[in-house]
Amino acid sequence: MEKYLEEFKNELSDFKEKTEQFYNKELSIKDYKSFSGKYGSYAQRGGNASMLRLRMTGGILTMPVFKYIVETIEKYNIDKIHFTTCETIQLHNLNKSSVCEIMNSAFENGIITIGGGGDFPRNVMCSPLSGVEINENFDVMPYAEKAAEYLLTFVNSVKLPRKLKVCFSNSLKNTTHATFRDLGFVSNNDNTFDVYSAGGLGNNPKMGLCVAKKISPEDILYYIKAMILTFMEHGNYENRGKARTRYMQDVLGAENYIKEYNKNLNKVKSEENLKISVSAKKITKTGIPQNIESDMIIKQKQEGLYAFRYHPIGGTPSIENFKKLYYTIKDFKETEIRISPEEELYIINCTAEEIKKIQEVLTDNAENIFETSVACIGSSICQLGLRDSQGLLKKLTEEIRKHNFKNKTLPKIHISGCLSSCGTHQIGTIGFHGAVKVIDKTPHSAFFLHINGSERQNEERFAETLGVILEKDIPDFIIELGKTVEAENKTFEQWFEYNKDEFYKIAEKYIQK
Repeated sequence: MEKYLEEFKNELSDFKEKTEQFYNKELSIKDYKSFSGKYGSYAQRGGNASMLRLRMTGGILTMPVFKYIVETIEKYNIDKIHFTTCETIQLHNLNKSSVCEIMNSAFENGIITIGGGGDFPRNVMCSPLSGVEINENFDVMPYAEKAAEYLLTFVNSVKLPRKLKVCFSNSLKNTTHATFRDLGFVSNNDNTFDVYSAGGLGNNPKMGLCVAKKISPEDILYYIKAMILTFMEHGNYENRGKARTRYMQDVLGAENYIKEYNKNLNKVKSEENLKISVSAKKITKTGIPQNIESDMIIKQKQEGLYAFRYHPIGGTPSIENFKKLYYTIKDFKETEIRISPEEELYIINCTAEEIKKIQEVLTDNAENIFETSVACIGSSICQLGLRDSQGLLKKLTEEIRKHNFKNKTLPKIHISGCLSSCGTHQIGTIGFHGAVKVIDKTPHSAFFLHINGSERQNEERFAETLGVILEKDIPDFIIELGKTVEAENKTFEQWFEYNKDEFYKIAEKYIQK
């Protein structure tokens, strides 16, 4: 990793030069975006501030890195951070000086931002409870770390048609969407992986194609190299709208795609030695088991240890609470933080007593399942965003709290500001993505409604799209839904299983014709 830190650090002067040009109005937003994405930074909407995405393999936030981020927040008075669905942390509202200085100091603290955006291998994702989750197949995190280091070798050596997302799943929960990403390694209970390729959310969503079964974990790099070669050979370099890996299924067909992928796999295996070995991380810490029941506290497979789930609304924490969390846990033995694809943190390897201390400082944590809903950063910041997904979730939370629904009366929902599905609306129980509805020649803020998606392995499905609801009507729709479910004294999951038609009738009242 040190090798890549040095290699990429030499490029940071180029970023500083282009950033100066952009803020001096010598470079357009479009031209700056095509350059800055490689460095993990984009200009925010309006072009007067920047964001910076910190890559964290598998979502691991070590204590030294946590310390660095807290010190950076304090030094630069950063007022907004965001936990992303790709297991990274974004720093927002940075000026031209701070974004350059923070990028440089991040490298000095072992954090690579290169490839955080643009047409590059992105942050490698991993199930956030890998290594501690009861009933997992095996700990896949060490393999995610090896994959991440290997993918860095391609950042400056190849040109990809678009970004490439690689992920690892440790159980049937499939939290990283390994069966429908660009490349996913899905664990089996016999310590092997099945490999899925050319899937993805967004426009023209596709489930991944299973290109291999029961592979040895020591062979994962062969499958990554085969993915790189196949994407370069058959990806679309001419049309960015059709350049993601999932479009190769349309061009080649499923059968031919698998054939082409395996042709490249055999080529790599015959020409290179890419076998790896890993050392399993041992947790020596123990605690006293206690009877703890909470959606936000998860019992680990290690005796007497627990993981705490911190989900601020929309994955955007209070800056003060984020800092308090660090100062609370910094001296806890073997405690580690994992960023989840659900825009939350898991603080793992905690005793019950340590959990109590964490609960005391995280006063902005979700109070129920609905408040763990997912929303992308939205149009107030994102250049491409069509609607303010964060604003909608905040409004919904405020209105729903007035009704004191029982937990699980309403499900977690997923909100994306546009069709890109950064809020993963296409696999939500209920999902929304930003839209415009023209009524009497006047455009109105609106969202498409999606229902009954699932990410769980063997139950994967993209949600059904029902139609467009005006943004102003969405709180009334969700509240009516909550009242209907509560009247049956059931959870939403229990109610929806036998009342799908009633759901459609409620939705029909709000959907625009």
